[in-house]
Amino acid sequence: MGGRQEGRRPGDGHAGAEGTRVAGTEATKGIGEAGSGEGPGPLGGAGRVGSWRLLLGYVRPYRGVLAFGGVLSLVSSLAGLAMPLLAKTVIDAFGEQRSLAGPVLGLTAAVILGAAVGAFGRYVLERMGEGIVFSARRSLVDRMLRLRVSEVDRLKPGDLLSRVTSDTTLLRAVFTDGIVESVGAVFMLVGAIVMMALMDGFLLLVTLVILVLVGGLVGLVMPRIQRASVEAQASVGEMGAVLDRVLQAFRTVKASGAEDREIAAVGEAARRARDRGVAVAWWTSIAGISAWVAAQLAFVAVLGIGGARVASGALEVSSLIAFLLYLFYLVAPVGQLVQGATQVQGGLAAVRRIREVEELPVEEAAAQRGPGDAAPGTGAAPAGVVFENVAFRYGDDRPVVHRDVSFTVPAGGMTALVGPSGAGKSTVFALLERFYDHQAGTIAVDGRDVREWPLAELRAALGYVEQDAPVLDGTLRENLVFAAPDVTEADLRRVLGLTRLEGLVARFPEGLETKVGHRGVMLSGGERQRVAIARALLRRPRLLLLDEATSQLDAVNELRLREVIAEVARETTVLVIAHRLSTVTRAERIVVMEAGRVRAAGTHEELLAGDELYRELAATQFLVAAEDATVPTGEHSAGEGAAGEVVPAAEGAAVPSAAGGTGRESVSVDS
Repeated sequence: MGGRQEGRRPGDGHAGAEGTRVAGTEATKGIGEAGSGEGPGPLGGAGRVGSWRLLLGYVRPYRGVLAFGGVLSLVSSLAGLAMPLLAKTVIDAFGEQRSLAGPVLGLTAAVILGAAVGAFGRYVLERMGEGIVFSARRSLVDRMLRLRVSEVDRLKPGDLLSRVTSDTTLLRAVFTDGIVESVGAVFMLVGAIVMMALMDGFLLLVTLVILVLVGGLVGLVMPRIQRASVEAQASVGEMGAVLDRVLQAFRTVKASGAEDREIAAVGEAARRARDRGVAVAWWTSIAGISAWVAAQLAFVAVLGIGGARVASGALEVSSLIAFLLYLFYLVAPVGQLVQGATQVQGGLAAVRRIREVEELPVEEAAAQRGPGDAAPGTGAAPAGVVFENVAFRYGDDRPVVHRDVSFTVPAGGMTALVGPSGAGKSTVFALLERFYDHQAGTIAVDGRDVREWPLAELRAALGYVEQDAPVLDGTLRENLVFAAPDVTEADLRRVLGLTRLEGLVARFPEGLETKVGHRGVMLSGGERQRVAIARALLRRPRLLLLDEATSQLDAVNELRLREVIAEVARETTVLVIAHRLSTVTRAERIVVMEAGRVRAAGTHEELLAGDELYRELAATQFLVAAEDATVPTGEHSAGEGAAGEVVPAAEGAAVPSAAGGTGRESVSVDS
């Protein structure tokens, strides 16, 4: 279709002719490239204090569960702390030739109680962790779907998906293996130290000196773990973005024979993710081995010094054994604290990436409607549109798209926008829907500035059919009623008849309940387009926006759809971006745009007589004879085809060819 670019999302690899690729050199990095972890990320300050605040905010609704889990951890720790003392009583009873039944039963009970309480506490905390992940995902998805279109346009879908999936999963590990397990480890550590102090203060001092020295080393490693975790999570998001890019253009990749190149690109992204993951593993291993070395050094020192104290009579053998058991009990808590600290660093890295999304600007919230309430603005009289001296660009570093654009769309009837590629036609729809806000001038719908409309009410009054006519994975019925879930069966059948979809429904064995597949793969391009039009009509809009609504229809269905549009135009206002001028020759008003300006407006006959560019567009589509069209050699020449020439009309030809016919009909009229 002759280079249409207006409707593409920035960042999809195509430079939009109207400047829709908002993302510049810095913006296109995406929010997945979170930097080194020092200071705020590229979207602004996700600082350490703010990250902790957000992290603890997730657990606030679960304070009671967390406290209960903490109590269970404390009970389990106390049971564990009792075991060395009970072991000492067993040894003393054995040395004094007393019965071992009582001490052994007590030791067994402590083991069973500690294991049972610990297992239940673990379940409580894991369940809490899943709840936290669920809450974080819902909150993040809610935020993402309310972001401004301008923000989403410059982001990478794969990276956003990574934030909802892998980043939120890290939160569970933070609260279960991180914070909560660390709390239990602290109970065990403090209790063991108290018991060791009661047995022999000198041996405890030796132990603590070793632990403090190694703990200082671990403290130096922790910031490196966080930085490496930030980079690792960002690299996973980058890999997801690269893979999403390939999957979104899967057929194009295959048709272009580009599998090997794309495999290499994804492989390179995966390699970067691996390298950054290895960096995390390296620093985590250093922290973990430090804890193990500390425990071993402490054991050797206590064994040597304690043995000497036993030999001198300053310490009983049973006390030395109990002390060594408590020392072994220190190994697990110290290891858990180190692991918990590394988990928290990874969690803080994930929270920083989540917080970057949380800080993006969102649209105003829509008012909640009851299940039986009609959408605001629907079913009322047709709405007119006025553009007055509108100026717009997609970013400060992007070229101007609209320059002093002024035109009027009267209420009721059909008005068409035509012009060459890059004229700014699809941008008109984006501004009407307030996907973007214009920088100057006035845009009014029904005599009211679009900025004064509540956003939900404005969009409820508009029906919007995109050129790509997206169809969602689900059933045919779900797609049709997507914008009007409470529509009646009678209205549904009426619109199916209007859009000639009855045959499609009858062809499917399951009718309206047929699954249409990912992106509507079970439907043809024309069927997807008609489904999108039916979806918009079911909303009963006051203003229907059709972006090249017939671009994928054959000649027969185009003629039928023109009849549908004419019928709809008797009830509401229809604003059409014309891919084929044959679609709009009977429009009450046609607005010709070029290079971001309105150059002419009138009926088909008036424009043929008075506007050179419109005559040229008509000639390329066989709507006028070639000799009737003056073909200039200037900037708006229709020669965008292979040889740069205008395709002459065959003598007497007055009907446009079917979609996908000669391929020449779209050389200069796509938007």
